[in-house]
Amino acid sequence: MTVALAEIRAAQARIAGKVERTALQLSDALARHCGVPVYMKMEHRQPTESFKLRGATNAVAMLDPEGRKRGVVAASTGNHGRALAYAARLEGLGATICMSQLVPQNKRDAIALLGAEMRIVGDSQDDAQVEAERLVEDMGMTIVPPFDHEDVIAGQGTIGLELIEDLPQVDTVLVQLSGGGLASGVAAAVKGLRPQARVIGVSMARGAAMQASLEAGRPVQLREEETLADSLGGGIGLANRHTFSMCRDLLDGVILLSEEEIAAGIVHAYREEREIVEGAGAVGIAALLAGKVMPGGPVALILSGRNIDMELHRRVINGEGRP
Repeated sequence: MTVALAEIRAAQARIAGKVERTALQLSDALARHCGVPVYMKMEHRQPTESFKLRGATNAVAMLDPEGRKRGVVAASTGNHGRALAYAARLEGLGATICMSQLVPQNKRDAIALLGAEMRIVGDSQDDAQVEAERLVEDMGMTIVPPFDHEDVIAGQGTIGLELIEDLPQVDTVLVQLSGGGLASGVAAAVKGLRPQARVIGVSMARGAAMQASLEAGRPVQLREEETLADSLGGGIGLANRHTFSMCRDLLDGVILLSEEEIAAGIVHAYREEREIVEGAGAVGIAALLAGKVMPGGPVALILSGRNIDMELHRRVINGEGRP
């Protein structure tokens, strides 16, 4: 394990007062469906409307004076970029966010409002990463990766600490799986405090790079595809240092969802929970609705973000949007 429980506890103290300690809310509708208590961790209510603020805030707090002076840069599918721009602005640092053409316009607009410089390049997260690395090389900026970074993982892992503090008897934790920063951090915290709990990664079937890498036994590249769960897009990096091994060692399984199942999760969140969430935020709900996990006791899932284009949300709710 490359990020230990002690590092996650330190991150929890470091970001206290800078991020929300979000509620863990019982879902009566999902409890009826599953026959066990189901709780939703309301990370979509963070100031930047996603869990990413935790990792970005911890990473910025850990910068040395020289790193702060140079400013920060990151490749992002949107939510990490918004979180880093927010955290940098609070500390008076410059931020540049590199994104591909696949990042929805509403996410680009939210980053622009925070005063960060944006670079839109290529058609994949990998293309954006190349641009971020070029800025590090050419301009000396400090890169804050969206997932494969110890300080980012530790920050995301604080969600797992809060889950166990609020629901010590949890049986199953469903966690979004993309590059693995959230999944590895949450799994490290949950397994460190309650080893018997299952932690299951949930992703979309279209371009699930971490799952493909776990099956191959090494990081691999996949073609990035358009999906309702756009925040889960992108690769894990062929030179992945942390999240691949942590997900391999700590996750108890991976669930992949169709676009129709993700859409059903968005619809349920809105109609039954009165919550607006993006596709990635709805995958835990979707996995339960699809019967792809059979919990034997209390379940916790994460509503990871709500940065969805509202016109797309309207179409999905009305059965007119993708898939």
